[in-house]
Amino acid sequence: MVTFTLVLIIIFALIYDLANGWNDAAGAIATVISTRVLSPLKAIIFCSVLNFCGALFSSEVAKTVGSEIASPEQLTLSTFLAAVMMAPLWINVCARRGLPTSCSHALLGSLIGSVIAAAGVDALKAHGIQKILFGVMICPPAGFILGNTLARLVTWVFKDVNPKVGSVIFGKLQLLSAGAMAFAHGTGDAQKSMGIISGALMVKALSESVHAVSSSAQFHVPFWVRIACAATIALGTSMGGWKVIRTLGSRLVHLRRYQGFAAETAAATTIMANTLVGIPISTTHAITGAILGVGAARGVKMVRWGIGKKIVYAWIVTFPVCILGGAVIHKLLMLSGLR
Repeated sequence: MVTFTLVLIIIFALIYDLANGWNDAAGAIATVISTRVLSPLKAIIFCSVLNFCGALFSSEVAKTVGSEIASPEQLTLSTFLAAVMMAPLWINVCARRGLPTSCSHALLGSLIGSVIAAAGVDALKAHGIQKILFGVMICPPAGFILGNTLARLVTWVFKDVNPKVGSVIFGKLQLLSAGAMAFAHGTGDAQKSMGIISGALMVKALSESVHAVSSSAQFHVPFWVRIACAATIALGTSMGGWKVIRTLGSRLVHLRRYQGFAAETAAATTIMANTLVGIPISTTHAITGAILGVGAARGVKMVRWGIGKKIVYAWIVTFPVCILGGAVIHKLLMLSGLR
């Protein structure tokens, strides 16, 4: 039964990665498509490859998700299974409505709810929860401020440049910024499913081991887990989430090339700065905040704030819905006999 549950965790974690790549393709490629720097097909291939490469870089976020949110000694495999079952459900609901919700917060909320249902609030680690809350609070405003600042700086530096020349320059620069955004997305988001699978492997090892060792010493991301998660998130990106791409690429703000460059650079910087120190943040929050900041640099009327409100609404409800959903699914798994 333990082996069967572990197999289910791996399967659903990869399904989550697929949904993550599908939903967050918008964050990685919406701007480069909307500014016509790349065709949709070329943009998808370009960003899928860099998603894969980014997923193999660093493992700090995986460690946070797999061992720092809750005490592994108090958990069972069903705790992780409930999380990776609930998160893709919520992602799919939002993506079908064109709402770029946070895949990261869907998974983390589901994991928190499952942990509480399994072992109570005391099983949560304050340090890991603080990292999540910090990411929630810092990501959107950081993306907004960086995007707004970069857009204003670019406008000032290139104010005397011929618009056609500027379009060519930023068309080339946007290839770099879009590549950085795709790489950062892979680095941050693929690690979350790596953390789930590796955390489940650690819990299984702890349950079978006679000699207890500290969870931090045991946590390790196997190479096959890295490859599987990297390949799956790249595949999800290649499938694309066209409704979400349309929302971010044109419905929220009508982007010019220099704005696309500023938004992608700001979002990629925000993601990498947090990911490298193990703070699991939302790619969607970073790129949406950056796009809003870039649009606002031209004036508040340039942003369709009504659509922005819908996106914020999806953000607000994601945590409570997924915490509750994770807890309910865990209880159902217990009733079914899966441990």
